[in-house]
Amino acid sequence: MIKRGISLFDEVIVAIGINADKKYMFSLEERKYFIEEAFKNEPKVKVITYEGLTIDLCRKLDAEFILRGLRNPADFEFEKAIAHTNRKLSKIETVFLLTASKTSYISSSIVRDVIRNNGDYTVLVPDSVQVKKHK
Repeated sequence: MIKRGISLFDEVIVAIGINADKKYMFSLEERKYFIEEAFKNEPKVKVITYEGLTIDLCRKLDAEFILRGLRNPADFEFEKAIAHTNRKLSKIETVFLLTASKTSYISSSIVRDVIRNNGDYTVLVPDSVQVKKHK
């Protein structure tokens, strides 16, 4: 999504939010590092972290759009509700792009399961993602 967003926008800010309802396998700093490393040679990509509402961050950054990826119909229904809410609260537009067919089956929960079971996660994630093996 980020690669395709680069061709559509002057700048792509990858904003990593904190969701209290999620249990993360990697720290916020690790997730930020993985993305920064994957796009270290792309000057149009900036990676930041934030707390609170995405629309508040968008206001602060003067962002005009939120770019989101859709893998399947369930993603669409979930993302549509968020987009409608964001537009109602802030007038910000959400732009949806379909994920590439070759990666549309990949989800964070699948990747976490592969990692937990010592599978080859490297075929599912960017090269920058390096999992430390815990003994």
